[in-house]
Amino acid sequence: MTDETSGSTVPRRQLGRLLTELREEAGVSLDAVAEALDCSRQKVWRIEKGLVPVRVVDARAMCERYAVSEEMRAIVVGLAKETRAQGWWHSYGDVVPSWFSLYVGLESSASMLRQYDSELIPGLLQTREYASELFRRKNPHLSTEEREKLVAVRLQRQRVLVRRLPSAPVLTVVLSEAVLRRTIPDRAAMADQLRHLRDVSALPNVSLRVLPLAAGPPLASETGTFVLLDFPQAPGRASTEPTTVYVENLTGALYLDKPTEVAAYEHVWRDLETLTPDEAESGRMIESIIEEHHD
Repeated sequence: MTDETSGSTVPRRQLGRLLTELREEAGVSLDAVAEALDCSRQKVWRIEKGLVPVRVVDARAMCERYAVSEEMRAIVVGLAKETRAQGWWHSYGDVVPSWFSLYVGLESSASMLRQYDSELIPGLLQTREYASELFRRKNPHLSTEEREKLVAVRLQRQRVLVRRLPSAPVLTVVLSEAVLRRTIPDRAAMADQLRHLRDVSALPNVSLRVLPLAAGPPLASETGTFVLLDFPQAPGRASTEPTTVYVENLTGALYLDKPTEVAAYEHVWRDLETLTPDEAESGRMIESIIEEHHD
């Protein structure tokens, strides 16, 4: 397993930003840090970008070079230790692509998730049967064992919604009405999926709203499916993980966290909220579709 896919993602990114800040405050160049660590300039760059776990010995050497306080040194070393912690998803090996492994790490650390989907039930809200059908359609050559591993990862991710420590994130989902009407071949399983949506939306930290087709095309028609992830306040001086936009495609994903990028998607999200009925009305829409098509 490569450095990029091992260790905990959020502490890596937090530590990278903190070390960049400390280096710039100290007026030290990347080349000078590389010399102090007896490594390449590229390695220092990768540490600052949060791409790799950080050895405690390197963290201490950087603190020494930047002449930081003992209090700050403790924060840096603590974060360095966290960067080497393995997430639960690593036990599934190569079945989780490296680009998605990064997302699972962010998802498990988020305090709030806002997701829009125009095509499919989101992974956090899928039943076993619905997920299995999607993986079968996506790659019919997978063995039953491989497909079951993928389904297991998806179901394991869903535990984040009911965990106690740390507190479960707030999940707000907007689904196009088309998602609810696009059935899988097993219509009984689709009915179970819709009932599952109804049941999960009753959780205190989950909000589900349905965008009616009659509402017309939202601004999200140009963005497609996306997730906005917000994160809790980081300890000490370590900067909080910035709001990140996750946009997935067939072969990879984009992680956008520049203020202008986030602002653009926040604007799209506000448009969705304007066009979408409240949770109660959305619940009635789901019940109506269950009765109309699946009973």
